Amino acid sequence: MMFHEMNKENVEKALKTNVQTGLSTDEVEKRRRQVGDNVLDEGEKESALVLFISQFKDFMTIVLLAATLISGFLGEYIDAIAIIAIVLINGFLGFFQERRAEKSLQALKELSAPQVVVRRDGQWMKIPSKEVTVGDVVKFESGDRIGADVRIIEANNLEIEESALTGESIPSPKSSDPLTQEHPSLGDLNNMAFMGTMVTRGNGIGIVTGIGMKTAMGEIADMIQNAETLTTPLQRRLEQLGKILIVVALLLTLLVVLVGVWHGHDIYTMFLAGVSLAVAAIPEGLPAIVTIALSLGVQRMIRKNAIVRKLPAVETLGCASVICSDKTGTMTQNKMTVTHLWSGGHTWQVSGTGYQPEGSFYKEDTEINPIKEKSVYQLLTFGLLCNHAELKLKDKEYVVDGDPTEGALLVSALKAGLTREVLLKQFTIEQEFPFDSTRKMMSMVIKDQHGKRFVITKGAPDVLLNISKSVLWNNREQLLTQEYQRNVQQAIESLASQALRTIAIAFKPLKDYDVIADENAAEKDLILIGIQGMIDPPRPEVRQAIKECKEAGIKTVMITGDHLITAKAIAKQLGILQHHKKVIDGQTLNQMSVDELEDVIDDISVFARVSPDHKLKIVKAFQNRGHIVAMTGDGINDAPAIKTSDIGISMGITGTDVAKEASSLILLDDNFATIKSAIKEGRNIYENIRKFVRYLLASNVGEILVMLFAMLLSLPLPVIPIQILWVNLVTDGLPAMALGLDQPEENVMKRKPRHPKEGVFARRLGWKVVSRGFLIGIVTLVAFMTIYYQNTDNLAYAQTVAFATLVLAQLIHVFDCRSEHSVLARNPFGNMYLVMAVLSSILLMLVVIYVPLFQPIFHTLPIQPKDWLLIICLSMIPTFLLAGTFYLRKKA
Repeated sequence: MMFHEMNKENVEKALKTNVQTGLSTDEVEKRRRQVGDNVLDEGEKESALVLFISQFKDFMTIVLLAATLISGFLGEYIDAIAIIAIVLINGFLGFFQERRAEKSLQALKELSAPQVVVRRDGQWMKIPSKEVTVGDVVKFESGDRIGADVRIIEANNLEIEESALTGESIPSPKSSDPLTQEHPSLGDLNNMAFMGTMVTRGNGIGIVTGIGMKTAMGEIADMIQNAETLTTPLQRRLEQLGKILIVVALLLTLLVVLVGVWHGHDIYTMFLAGVSLAVAAIPEGLPAIVTIALSLGVQRMIRKNAIVRKLPAVETLGCASVICSDKTGTMTQNKMTVTHLWSGGHTWQVSGTGYQPEGSFYKEDTEINPIKEKSVYQLLTFGLLCNHAELKLKDKEYVVDGDPTEGALLVSALKAGLTREVLLKQFTIEQEFPFDSTRKMMSMVIKDQHGKRFVITKGAPDVLLNISKSVLWNNREQLLTQEYQRNVQQAIESLASQALRTIAIAFKPLKDYDVIADENAAEKDLILIGIQGMIDPPRPEVRQAIKECKEAGIKTVMITGDHLITAKAIAKQLGILQHHKKVIDGQTLNQMSVDELEDVIDDISVFARVSPDHKLKIVKAFQNRGHIVAMTGDGINDAPAIKTSDIGISMGITGTDVAKEASSLILLDDNFATIKSAIKEGRNIYENIRKFVRYLLASNVGEILVMLFAMLLSLPLPVIPIQILWVNLVTDGLPAMALGLDQPEENVMKRKPRHPKEGVFARRLGWKVVSRGFLIGIVTLVAFMTIYYQNTDNLAYAQTVAFATLVLAQLIHVFDCRSEHSVLARNPFGNMYLVMAVLSSILLMLVVIYVPLFQPIFHTLPIQPKDWLLIICLSMIPTFLLAGTFYLRKKA
């Protein structure tokens, strides 16, 4: 039997304690030796040195280090230093990112209560929460943070705010009664209090049932520690690319050296040429350009209210196929708002959302003045008088100080122009009977300016219905007959079916001689005025964002700790819950394995009444189906699932530190719609990475092939090693970085998400690299042979012409890389950064060719004007020949 199922005596017996005396000092020491301190474990920590060294184990880094050795061997020390700098920068970035992840558990620790009031040896005392042990008797009151998991034994008007743990926006009423419900979710355990939650009302006494890692908070900490951190698609693609390149480099190096020696070239010259080709086959700048492209994307995201904590996160979000989103505070505003009023058979709608005291009142789509509608005026006035909440303006935003339900009643009255300050000049509060979770109501005795006294009561509608003798109907008091009771009950059910939380308001006039001794005397024979219906409303922009995500092939799933009816209603309003989709609750999830859930999960759009381990199960089930999963949330309860998902997204305003530290992306405005911008940015960044991979590799293929073909034809080297290195590090670098700034194509948000297993050469990218590279190699060789055969004694001049042709062919080809289809498909001036980068590279090429200082270093000679015509014409062939065939094919 679980603790929540036991009565007080059985809990005491099971934990070997006594509520009246608590544990003895000796027993406490004995138990602490057995179960340890009430702290969250941090798990095993790697030393800083080991963590730093581990950053250099991935395949692409090893390739870069090999390139460094080769560049150093060739005497290109500047190149070697540059590559080492890239490797070290990447290593430090990874090191600091992993160090920051350790803050998740530290943030959890800070949520533990610093001190707890316990009963030891019959005496109440305050001790550090670290010293609390199982069986301790503890007491807590409004404002206290719970220091351990506790079975509540006494509860006096007790409410505990558990949104960070359960996702519910309303404080949970607590009682001491045993539960009989089978398989209750965390949010339904109303006789339990959990570590890290906050008491918002009343007080209570309980017995500690779990400490440290054996608490609900500890289970979350354990899930965070053990959550598998997945490599991103970008990391997997780059690793795949690195392996391909190293194999190609080694094979081609060996082939060129053997062919060159076979054709009579000396071994030393061919070895240098072979090593140059190995360096050419490995785009040394690729990781740096990827990092720069991601960093630029991050800067754009900051301007759109999103902070990226881990660079690959933006790219990963771009291929997300499922967004698992928390409801409270993410899709909704986490601000209870009155939307409906009911009185005497009539319903009024109230516009405006959140705590902004602005809105209008409507009856059947016609705006009304609430002050002139007697029943509406009474409903709002009494809801404001029987109320302790205050509305404050903080950082240009309205916030409620007090109970969220009372805050909603306060704001609805303010929308009608009513204020407590004015009302308290007309009415005097004589007595108050505070809210009680057993009575489910609160009451006040009021005297108006004419000396008339009356009782105002607000509370649960079904409870007030039972203690009322009359009802206001068409502004007249009517005896509450069975027919009127049915009408009121139908109104309650109608509002509840719309997921509205309902508060009824009633009153009764008092005679001068009436004495209200207690709440029993006050709360009987009431006149029911009506009901206010409220809800935590959806954010206005979320519905459109979900629609656009759907058009982009991305499924949005709501995951919430809230009740099923509320979740369904919000999901329908947002367009998440379609008629063919299913809703499932935590109780059903308890009985399903991950494999069973995996079989049906594609048909489910809403998960209600879920716990932290359910969220983890949901994320894993989607991942097992091959989805790239984004998980949004703001609470501690979301952190394990956020960390396990392919990309975790937390809320910047309402998000807990734990959720933020576990996430990859933080939304500064807590706005689900910002995710849409991140998806668009992510997709564009990935496409831009593909663009410069295509550009760099096609250029490198052209360099390799021109050398290979020359060896096969027994020709001298058309381009010397220093020129190849110059092309790779200078000519290729600037245009490749400019491609990272390219604007998205028009249909970027109309495509389906990329398949997570899509290779970097998918969608004919491999063919484009080889075909363009082949033509670049051919035209470079043709330029070399044309000049070389005119004067075989002037090899350096022919190599300079080949060098210029190679550079210019690549710089023209970069514009072709901007489109999936053809250079003719996009305006070449659509990316002015690219235009400037190409012009800069051309200028640098001319400097190397014409400035005498550089001619001995790069073995170049000034090119005669007549030969530029040959160079330009040949350079245009690789791009425009294939563009022409695409254009003709499209016409046909």
